[in-house]
Amino acid sequence: MAQPTQQITVRWVYDPVLEPDLFQDVLKRRAIAYLFDIVGVSLLWLVAAIVVFLLGLATLGLAWLIYPALWPILGILYTVTTLAGPDAATPGMKAMGLAMRSVDGPRPDGLKALIHVVVFYALSVTLTPLVHLIALFTARRQTIQDLVAGVLVMDGRVLALGGR
Repeated sequence: MAQPTQQITVRWVYDPVLEPDLFQDVLKRRAIAYLFDIVGVSLLWLVAAIVVFLLGLATLGLAWLIYPALWPILGILYTVTTLAGPDAATPGMKAMGLAMRSVDGPRPDGLKALIHVVVFYALSVTLTPLVHLIALFTARRQTIQDLVAGVLVMDGRVLALGGR
C-alpha cells in the first residue's frame, strides 16, 4: 500500500511576500539612521579624544598613540552593544523605526552584531559604499554584511505590532 505524500513548503521566517510592510522603505530609513549613528559616534569620539588628550599629558604623550584606533574602536563598540542589546537597534535605527533580527527569528547576539559591523566597515573601506547597492536586488533588502552575518533589518514598528 502506497504511503501518502505531503508536500512541505519552506518559507522564510520574515517573508517579504507575506509581510511586505516589514521591508517598506527600509533602505531609505537605513541610510538616514546611519547618518544619525555617525553623529552619535562622533560625539563619543569627541569625549574620548579629550580624555585621551588629558591622559597623554599625564603619560608624556604615550596615550596619544591610541588616537588612530579611537574611531574604529568606538564605532565597533557603539554598534555591537546596541545591536546586541534588548532593542536590537542602534540609536539611529530606533529613531527611524528599524530593528534587526536574525534570519531565523530571534534578536542578534553579540557575535552576529560583531560580524555585521566588521564586514560593514571592511567593505565600506575597501569597496566603497557602492557595494551596498546589492540591497536593491535582494528580496529582503539585505546588504552583503547582512547576508554574511545572517541578519535582517526591518520595520521595528511592524515587528512590535506583531509582538516579535
